[in-house]
Amino acid sequence: MSDKKLKVFANNKKRKTYLRMLRSIIGAAVVIVVILIVLQLFGINVSSMLAGVGIASIIIGFALQDAMKDIFRGLEIVSDNYYDIGDVIKFGDNMGQVLSINLRTTKIQDMNTMNIVSIANRNINQVEVVTGYIYISAPLPLRIKPTAASTLMTEIAHNVQKLPNVTSVISQGLTSITNSSLNYQLQITCDPMNQLQVRRDALGCIATTLASHKILLPYTELTVHEK
Repeated sequence: MSDKKLKVFANNKKRKTYLRMLRSIIGAAVVIVVILIVLQLFGINVSSMLAGVGIASIIIGFALQDAMKDIFRGLEIVSDNYYDIGDVIKFGDNMGQVLSINLRTTKIQDMNTMNIVSIANRNINQVEVVTGYIYISAPLPLRIKPTAASTLMTEIAHNVQKLPNVTSVISQGLTSITNSSLNYQLQITCDPMNQLQVRRDALGCIATTLASHKILLPYTELTVHEK
């Protein structure tokens, strides 16, 4: 996707987010105004009621503490660009695309269950924005030579690149050494909504490529000594 298209896409998501939030604010304001008008029509002195709302507001304030936190956090999400409609976020065990951001809640569609999950805006500190990067480790045998490992990882990266929904693949070289394997890392770029499937496909591709070279996946060997 070109930089121009990315900017247009980002602007569209931002526009949708602002419109949804504005609609939520206007809706809340309209409800309050309608209630006040109805009370006035029924002969209730709204002005006197508002004048004496001081003590009541303190009591209600304590009762609505969480609601106020949600509202302020909702405004903060939009103003500070925490995430927009269309982004993929993770909250606890739930991960999915943001469907709406309202004054009190953010709604996502979970990628695993397809259920609609509501997240209270006050929990923003526990929300992670999911990027389009996946990091996968490809374990190779300890005895493999560096040149052979480099050639093999180039082939694996090429095969993974051909998978559906994969945008790009970068072989990042050797990242760790264990008692049983040399671990080489791949950086895969894809749409966050396709991450789970791309990860499964990439792991299968790695296993298939290793098998085609008759390379067994490394495993920890235990030596047992008998007395």
